[in-house]
Amino acid sequence: EIASNANKLRTSPEIKTGHPFLDLSVRTGLAHVDATFDGDHPKYGVGVYARPEHDGFPPTIIAAVDALSAWGLNERAAALFRYWLANFVRQDGTIDYYGPSISEYGQLLHTARLLEQRAGAGGWWADGFRPLDRIAEMLLSLRADAGADGLVAGVPEADTRKQVSKYFHNNGWVAKGLGSWAALCERRDASATTKPEVVAGIAKGVAEDTLRAIRATWPAEPGDWWLSPRVEATERPPRATGTRDASYTNYRYWPELLSSGVLPAALAGRVVNSRLTSGGQFCGMTRFEGHLDDWPLAEYLSGLWALGRSDDFLLSLYGHVAYHQAEGHLTAYEQITFPPGKKKADYCLPCQLVAARAARRLVRGPA
Repeated sequence: EIASNANKLRTSPEIKTGHPFLDLSVRTGLAHVDATFDGDHPKYGVGVYARPEHDGFPPTIIAAVDALSAWGLNERAAALFRYWLANFVRQDGTIDYYGPSISEYGQLLHTARLLEQRAGAGGWWADGFRPLDRIAEMLLSLRADAGADGLVAGVPEADTRKQVSKYFHNNGWVAKGLGSWAALCERRDASATTKPEVVAGIAKGVAEDTLRAIRATWPAEPGDWWLSPRVEATERPPRATGTRDASYTNYRYWPELLSSGVLPAALAGRVVNSRLTSGGQFCGMTRFEGHLDDWPLAEYLSGLWALGRSDDFLLSLYGHVAYHQAEGHLTAYEQITFPPGKKKADYCLPCQLVAARAARRLVRGPA
């Protein structure tokens, strides 16, 4: 059924990357959106990931809207985003999920800007504006309470939700998300609770404070690979998978810091080099403890593309489609064994959509 739906897809632009296997991976990923969702209701994946407690995981809708709208499947992207915002954003702007990271709030605001740029406001903006405005106000409130250093403290990811701290990837995405929201509200002439010019100024301040804290925390010597994910002192691991904290840093905190765009090229390059020289990847795929876990890989690929590191970009993209996807049916499990060959965790949609989100950059036309 998924293969049949993949063949029926009519995208704009046409899926022609120059590599048939990558094209098939993109089509397969896009077809998995409707195969995974329950109508408009989100599902993270299958098996344990189909349980209701995982439905509100923000990366599911972020990945789906990005992938669909990147390939011109705009009506579906709008419908899914509208439904998610109406059903998973509480009145106080928090997300109805057991462990949303602060970065995900910023990513949702940026997703709104991307969708409007690609598809316009039809089908989602009228109902989605107020939930998005509540998200923005929640982030502004956190920033107002941040203290002298200006950094927002919060959850870095669902699995580490008890480790609340001032993480750099979170603050990078607060800056990017608020900046995107300000630009979107100004473009739509929207009556946001806080004026766009005020939000834009705060976003700039968060970015500056984040960079100041990074420079004060990271070693001055570029050859020192361990780059702490937060302002507090962290245990120096022997390698990128040497401790659980290091594995989370390698697989998610560093990639999201890169994709936030808050880092200048020199610092962003240090993050990439740290991953490459400390055992952080295998054939471009992300190592996590004793296995591989690629569901956040789209964030790393975004950062590589922005840096112009095309060889590293292609290595990770082709490594993912060749080895992280299952032979034959191309299912992208959340985790696979290291070396690759067997699944370690169930299928999940953000991992399945890595190729669709990243490969759009290889096809001409605005994305």
